Formats: sequence, structure tokens, C-alpha cells
Amino acid sequence: MLKLTRYLKPYTLSITAVFILLFIQSLSQLYLPTLMSDIVDIGIVQGDTRYIFKVGVVMLFIAAGGTVATIAASYLSAKSATGFGKILRNKVFTHIESFSLQGFNKIGTASLITRTTNDITQVQQVTMLMLRMVISAPMMIIGGVIMAVSKDAQLSIIILVVIPLLSVAIFVIARKGLPLFKALQVKLDKLNRVLRESLTGIRVIRAFNRSEYESVRFNRANGDLTGTAINVNHIMVSMMPVMMFLFNLTTIAVVWFGSIRINNGSMQVGDLMAFIQYVTQIMFSLIMISVMFVMVPRASASALRINEILNMEADIKDPQCSQGSEGKRGVVQFKDVTFRYPGAEEPVVNDITFTTFPGEVTAVIGGTGSGKSTLINLIPRFFDVESGSVKIDGVDVRDMTQKELRAKIGFIPQEAVLFTGTTAENIRYGKETATDEEVKRAAEIAQATEFISTMKDGFQSLIAQGGINISGGQKQRISIARALVRKPEIYVFDDSFSALDLKTEANLRAALKKEILNSTIIIVAQRVSTVVDADRIIVLDQGRIAGIGCHKDLLEKCKVYREIVVSQLSEEELA
Repeated sequence: MLKLTRYLKPYTLSITAVFILLFIQSLSQLYLPTLMSDIVDIGIVQGDTRYIFKVGVVMLFIAAGGTVATIAASYLSAKSATGFGKILRNKVFTHIESFSLQGFNKIGTASLITRTTNDITQVQQVTMLMLRMVISAPMMIIGGVIMAVSKDAQLSIIILVVIPLLSVAIFVIARKGLPLFKALQVKLDKLNRVLRESLTGIRVIRAFNRSEYESVRFNRANGDLTGTAINVNHIMVSMMPVMMFLFNLTTIAVVWFGSIRINNGSMQVGDLMAFIQYVTQIMFSLIMISVMFVMVPRASASALRINEILNMEADIKDPQCSQGSEGKRGVVQFKDVTFRYPGAEEPVVNDITFTTFPGEVTAVIGGTGSGKSTLINLIPRFFDVESGSVKIDGVDVRDMTQKELRAKIGFIPQEAVLFTGTTAENIRYGKETATDEEVKRAAEIAQATEFISTMKDGFQSLIAQGGINISGGQKQRISIARALVRKPEIYVFDDSFSALDLKTEANLRAALKKEILNSTIIIVAQRVSTVVDADRIIVLDQGRIAGIGCHKDLLEKCKVYREIVVSQLSEEELA
């Protein structure tokens, strides 16, 4: 957790002020019992009303000063801790955004969400508590012991016996709780994962009547989390009874032995009253420390999980200096490209070589698992090649910054992803500065204008989270419009026409051909009708190129392509 304290640097002045204010508060609390002792031993015993009034006024001013210091310290500590949480969330979120797809898969989406929310909240709460306790509790303990010894050294032996006993109890309980707190956060990840899958997959769950199964799965994860939480609480709640037992025992001992010393004339009544208050302050400070020890183990477990993210180095990094490109814009070249996923025995794509040019349509087709989507994911550098190179305009994509590289590409993913907001905002996501005319033009080319115009508010109609209030084909068309509006040099369509009917797809391809004459177009498709008019068709089979050419040539020369065509088209269509 100490590694994270560097993010408190912007609040150095506030934290310093908190420490000063808590120092003032502690001094006021430590001085009040002595003044009360004087009132009893001098004012009440001697019947000096004037002295009682005089010291009482001083006590009121000191108490008021301590109260103001406490309120100010509470405000500043809360402000610092909350700001610390904000900075930490920004750092974690920004760092997560730099992860490759492999980085996301390594930790898991559910765990990343938990770490960015729940774990940071745990650290934030403990930071606020520590800012309050790190000065006041130790000072109250040390100051209380000193003041108690000054009142009666022999009676203070009781305190010196109790403090080690309390310290041992706190240490033992905290030591047992830490491993369980780590397990608790892991099981919270699991619960979040199950809940997330159940909510996002609700249509599939209902379609297959698996609601009961999902309820059992959720209850199992929930019960597992609950069981661990109960075990943690069983350990941690034992701390308070132990503390209160020792506190009450200490108070009885002080009163018992203090009354003996008063009877012997070795101690005054006012001193005993002050002594009891100092013992109370010491014990309550120890109780506060024990509360901190209850929260610190969980926060420590959370801090470890946060640090794990922050310490993860992005496996895809920008070069020290980007290389510019010259000449024709939009040329994509694969040269001897091989790629395998981490831990995989065999490459997904192997020895891939081809070149695409502006003004041309290059289609990639193949059976399921042939490596089509993996291949085009190498263009925007979602993954880095194992060997060979992917070049754009003669420059290796690894020698370009990710921002510069992806500004050249309009990527339409296989699964259309939309964000909460208006239809126009989702299209404008491709180009933030796009005008209304550009948004409408992109929608028109993407064949989206027809259904958008029938929506209640047109382009200002709200899209629900994940686009659940529109169809799959409508989502794909908005996704295509989002790429079109930025007018990039390269368009990459990852099976982006799969949810469109043949008529809409034909109209869309015709509109695209007229609009983006000077851009490079790469299309991944399952349907032969989508690729038949392409200038170049690349046929993949088990991660290797089985053939490259136009539709007519491949029908004659490529067995794999002919099998795909025969499986989709009739003999009349083939002819």
C-alpha cells in the first residue's frame, strides 16, 4: 500500500495541515483532564468558586479549539482521501486502456472492474482513516502514558501491562484476517463475473430456459463470497470484545488500586479522576488502532491487486520516435507474417504475404477458425506479429505510434459495439468534430438513414446500453457509419455485413464503391456474395494462404475456394 502513497503528492499541503490540526486536537484532549483535576483538588476541595469559574472558562476555550481543529482535520482528510481515490482511478483506467487484448484476457474484465471500483474504494477509506489516526492515536497513547505517569507513576504500571496484551491481540487477529481478505476480493471478482455474464447473456439464457441454472450458479458464487465474509467477520469481530474486556478490566484495576492509594494519602481524588480519563483516552486510541488493523488487511489486499495492474507493462508500446511514410497512402503489406496466441502450440496464421493498394477491395475468406479475424487484427496492431512484418505505406506498424496508426484505419468489428447516447453521438464517435452533414452522409452510405428517420427523434434518438433497443443489422450499419465518418485511408470490415440482408448488403457495397474510391478496403466475410466482386480474394485454410486471385481464377485454381462457393451457391449461380 505504501507504493500507492506517491499519488497523495498533490495533497501534501492538506495532509500537513491535517497533521498540525490533529496535533492541536491531541494537545487539547490531553490537557483537559489535568485542568479538571485542578478544579477538583483546588477549587472544590478548598471551596474556591472563583478558581473553578476561571479554570472552567479556560477548559471551554481549549475544548472549542480542539473541536474546530477536529472538524477542519476531518474535512481536509476526507478531501485528500477522496482526491487520492480519484487520481488512483484515473491512473488505473488510463493504464488499463494501454493494455493489448492479451492483457485484458490475462486479468479478466470482471476483475478489472472490481479493482477499479471496489478495491480503490477500500484503499480510499483506509487512507482517510489513517490520515486521522496516524498522528492522533499514537500521540494520544504516548501523551496519555506520560500524563498518567505524571499523576501517579506506580498506578501507571497497570497501563504498561495492558498495552502489550492489547498489541499482541491486535497482531494475532490481523495476521489471521489478511489471507481471508485476499480470498474475499478474489471471490468478489468471481461474483461480478457471473453477474456480468448473466446480465449480458440474458437473451441466450431465456432462449434456452437456463434461468434456474444461472440462479444456481449465482447463488453458489454468492454463497462462497458470503461464507468467506462470515469467516473474516468471525475473526475480526472478536477484536472488539477483547478490547472492551481489557478496557473494563483496566478501569476496575485503576479504580481499585487508585482508591487504596487515596486512602493511604498517596493520591488525590482529582488526580485519580484525571488518571481514569487518561486511561480511557489511551484505551480508546488503542481501539481506534484496532479498527484500523481490521480495515488495513483488506485495503492491503486491494492495494496489491491495484499495484498488479499498475505494474503490468503494456506488451504493445509506442516507438521512441515515429517514422513518417511517403508516397502512396493506404498501402497495406503483409510479409512472411506468423502469429500465435500466448500458450498456443501452433500459430493461428502462418507465413502470410500479400499487398493491398488504394482503390482496391481485398477480401479475406475461409472456413471457421482459419485465422481471418486474427489476420486483420494485426493491421491496427491489436496484437504484434511473432515474425515477419505488417507495413502501412512502407512503414512497419511497430514503428508508428498507436494513435498515428489507428488514425489511418476505419475499423468495423465483427460484433457491432454501440455506446449509451444518441445515434448521432455514436456515429460521431469515429470523428468528434464531424458536422451534422457529415454524420448524415455517413449514415446514408451505410444504408442507415431509412431506419434512423423512422425513430422518434431521428439522429437524436437514444441508443440504450449495448444497443439493445435496435436490431443487429441496425447496429452494424451504425457501426459502419462510425467508420465512414472519419474518412480514413484504410477500411477494415471484419465480417461486418453478416447481419444484413442480401439487398441491403448489395446497396451498401455499391454505395461504398462509389464513395471511397481512393481508400484501401479489406473485407473479411463468410458469404461468397460479399467477396465475389472484390479485386483480390485471399483464401485462408488453417492459417495459411490457400489461394489469392479474383473470383473466376480461384474457382478454377483453388480447391478450398471452390468448396466454399459450392457450399453456398447453386449450379445455376456458379454458371
